[in-house]
Amino acid sequence: MGLFSTMHISGSALTAQRLRMDVIAGNIANAETTRINGQRQPFQRQQVVFQPLSAALGSGSEGLQVAAIVKDQTAPREVYDPANADADPANGMVAYPNVDTTTEMTDMLSASRAYQANVTVLDSIKQMAQRSIDLGRA
Repeated sequence: MGLFSTMHISGSALTAQRLRMDVIAGNIANAETTRINGQRQPFQRQQVVFQPLSAALGSGSEGLQVAAIVKDQTAPREVYDPANADADPANGMVAYPNVDTTTEMTDMLSASRAYQANVTVLDSIKQMAQRSIDLGRA
């Protein structure tokens, strides 16, 4: 495995983890959204699904790619609040998104650490390449 293929693998992981962090940020931002397009419908949590980008799969390179962004099918959280404008008139329940901010923050920390690990790999590759160039000059 050469320097460039290693850089490509880390670069693809950086792109995938950045998208994962964006999706998580969107989940957190919509944790209290009870209406979508003016209709009483809670936001649904989204998750990023990764898959390997492998030479064995015929893509010609290795790395990580986003296979899909899927909606979590967990039922919304129901809260009794008949005074809320989004409450169901029949029973006074408000449907809130299936977003748990603690889970989202844990996922964000995981994605951030994975991102930082790949930045460290790229920095190491850069240093090795620079040392190789310096040795070639001597």
